Amino acid sequence: MHFKLLIVFVDDDKTDAVMDAAREAGATGITVVTNARGEGLQKTRTFLGLTLETQRDVLLLLVEEHLSRKILETIARAGEFDEKPGTGIAFQIDVEDAIGVAHQMQTLTEMVEEEI
Repeated sequence: MHFKLLIVFVDDDKTDAVMDAAREAGATGITVVTNARGEGLQKTRTFLGLTLETQRDVLLLLVEEHLSRKILETIARAGEFDEKPGTGIAFQIDVEDAIGVAHQMQTLTEMVEEEI
């Protein structure tokens, strides 16, 4: 079985919606790294030395490759990434090998068979 790693940077107020959407689309687990900071095309604004930007969360999802595109597109819709600039980004990278997912193989195999 081959995997993709989805990496999602999302405004913290949309994290729960994105996580729920990912699960509904077939994700079997999510790691959340909270309070990440970033800067896009526009430099962040400050007021008296305090940053006026919202915090972001980083979501890491190890998913089966046949499910990855569907999950990625679902995440983008739930987070409104294309509709509202600055709400977040998501991308996927290939995973050469993974351990610790043997207990999920049966569930993943059934999900992939339904998709194909």
